Amino acid sequence: MKVLLIKDVYKLGRAGDVKKVADGYGRNYLLPQGLAVLATPNALKQAEKIREEAVKQRAALNQEMSAIAQVLNGLALGFPAKAGETGKLYGSITAENVANAIKTRTNIEIKRQQIDMQPIRTLGEHVVHVRLTMDLVPELKVVVFREGEADPTLKTAPAAQAEAAAEPA
Repeated sequence: MKVLLIKDVYKLGRAGDVKKVADGYGRNYLLPQGLAVLATPNALKQAEKIREEAVKQRAALNQEMSAIAQVLNGLALGFPAKAGETGKLYGSITAENVANAIKTRTNIEIKRQQIDMQPIRTLGEHVVHVRLTMDLVPELKVVVFREGEADPTLKTAPAAQAEAAAEPA
């Protein structure tokens, strides 16, 4: 089935593109959600107009989301977890956990579907991408550490003062 995308669709294409998709995907998801229309000759005449409007909307959305992207880019989140001798977790850190941590740390609400990651099952540092728009994808650092240890993402006041005192002037 050939469809003309009306809106940007993640991992498929941008508005105004003509794509060949599986019948079920088009009939059951793209068309009912209003993300695409069938690629008829009349619809194809409107493709350029749809593309121009989408570029304007995308630019406005990117400008609006750029402040959020700056806050999220490079943000470090720490998660205490129980782990075995080899560093494998008894459980996992999921996109839901990361979304909740972002909300508590920055007061920015991110849906778990916007977070591109597989569940984390090992100790250490991991890079996670957050899809704000198709163009804005800030990176977060997720640090998983053993329960009972100090959170490496939070510098405590005494530790920061000790580091400053240790540096020669």
